Amino acid sequence: MSILEKINCSNDIKQLNTEELPRLCEEIRSYLIQTLSKTGGHLASNLGTVELTVALHRVYDTSRDRIVFDVGHQSYTHKIITGRRDALPTIRQFGGISGFPKPHEAKDDAFIAGHASNSVSVALGMAHARTLSGENYDVCAVIGDGAMTGGLSFEGLSNTAMSGEPIVVILNDNNMSIAENVGGTAKMLQSMRVKPAYLNFKRQYRKVFSHLPALYSFNHRVKEWLKAHLIPDDIFTEMGFCYLGPIDGHDLRTLESVIRWARDMREPVIVHVLTKKGKGCAYAEANPELYHGVGPFDAQTGVLKEEGESFAACFGKSLCRYAEGDQKIAAITAAMSGGTGLECFASAFPKRFFDIGIAEEHAAAMAGGMAKQGMVPVFAVYSSFLQRSFDMLIHDISLQHLHAVFAVDRAGLVGRDGETHQGVFDIAYLSVVPDMTIYCPASFAELDSMLGLALYACDGPVAVRYPRGGEGAYRDCHNEAECVLREGKDLTIVSYGIMINEVLSAAEKLAETGVCSTVIKLGRIRPNGFQQVLESLSETQRLIVAEDVCAFGSIGSQILSAAAGRGLSFSYRLLNLADGIVTHGSVEELRHLRGIDAEGIEKAARELTGRE
Repeated sequence: MSILEKINCSNDIKQLNTEELPRLCEEIRSYLIQTLSKTGGHLASNLGTVELTVALHRVYDTSRDRIVFDVGHQSYTHKIITGRRDALPTIRQFGGISGFPKPHEAKDDAFIAGHASNSVSVALGMAHARTLSGENYDVCAVIGDGAMTGGLSFEGLSNTAMSGEPIVVILNDNNMSIAENVGGTAKMLQSMRVKPAYLNFKRQYRKVFSHLPALYSFNHRVKEWLKAHLIPDDIFTEMGFCYLGPIDGHDLRTLESVIRWARDMREPVIVHVLTKKGKGCAYAEANPELYHGVGPFDAQTGVLKEEGESFAACFGKSLCRYAEGDQKIAAITAAMSGGTGLECFASAFPKRFFDIGIAEEHAAAMAGGMAKQGMVPVFAVYSSFLQRSFDMLIHDISLQHLHAVFAVDRAGLVGRDGETHQGVFDIAYLSVVPDMTIYCPASFAELDSMLGLALYACDGPVAVRYPRGGEGAYRDCHNEAECVLREGKDLTIVSYGIMINEVLSAAEKLAETGVCSTVIKLGRIRPNGFQQVLESLSETQRLIVAEDVCAFGSIGSQILSAAAGRGLSFSYRLLNLADGIVTHGSVEELRHLRGIDAEGIEKAARELTGRE
């Protein structure tokens, strides 16, 4: 029986002797590699935090204590330890466990975590709740893997340090987010070094003199005076934390000892832990960015299964081509150069490429400053991450009618990353930004054409939204606001972006049984008066709008509003994602689940026309 097979809940790990722990870590790494090679998932980040997670579970009781993971893609080992070992092969699969912490999945998951930099703020809130309610549990935030490049992390740290709450912040410093960390924070962390001998001395000093409070107090005042006048402090100590580290993040014995000591200090403490992303897997260590989030791969060689060209790659190539002839075009990414297809731009135009770390608010505001001074900034960002920049879209961009382009990647259903990453709210929030133009390409050709329109045919804020993955059967190029792809007298079906493939498939099947549909594809959804849609509706008297976004603020609801203004009366079905909270699974499975695939559209059309 392997050691890993003995671990069925968090408390089991506390029963192991210290000699068994290195072997357990090896088994966890092997299990992660073998499992994720079949399912895909976040590989390198989890390989780097095995010892850290084991140490945390040796110190804390997660059924009671609260460990808040920052960017929960680091939590796979946590899931294995807390009773979900046998469920790991279902991770990120429809009906299986999530790739991120989910409190509804297990009581050991303290908080949902899919976006970066919020863990310290959340943990402080839990610590305040503990104090106010008089309860007895410990709180620990695990931040890192690039999350410290986000400004929210420093807001949380600043307030936590002055709170006096007993709380431990684990800074997992692997010098990476998805790509290598950038900026002043990364440089600061690289320069912070405290020798282990000093750390051991400090611990023994406290232990001995804690029994002599008067002498300890006097010595402490002398030490603090000397430090203030002779030794430059680190930023965390200046904030008010007790800073411990850096600690070797793969030395289990030291990790457990220091984390336990930090917990028992009963004050705000930062433990600076140095880990290696991809630890224990040669190909993941050599290329942690490539193996950050992967599809299925060969466990022995690391060779990834081939995927076709994506919208992101197409965007990157198109932007490079436009930038060759226009020195004003600059590209911005928030630690996602590979994911957003901007690696080619970074290579070709390094002086006009800006990776600003996981700081979407800063990226949008910086784009505003660049646009105000005559540049044409293009901020490539995932839909669910752009949500964080909403204030900047209005305050720093639209109020001055600045020409900034937002390449909104991963729009619509994303799939296996689940609720925290589905790009289903951008239509709603972008539609309320004054003067915002929104393009929705349905093919690579349209993406290239509409990016050109965004760069040169618009003079205010522009969003070009496109999905994850590749194009479907529709590969034409119609970049007008409305385009009639099929004509029919029985009903009008409207859609945009990649969803047009589902609509065309449904229309074809309907036609085989005598139901003739007018199919209208929207290329520019804002501004759009829906003139052709309303004209078609006056003939067909029936409407279906199919879209993979939340219901509130959807294009379907906007069409109904426009139709009401015309006094039109008709029957309709709005096929969308309701509140927008959609679980994990393949995009095809999720479309079918919510009734927005070709089958669901065909069913709705038959109900609407009475041809069931």
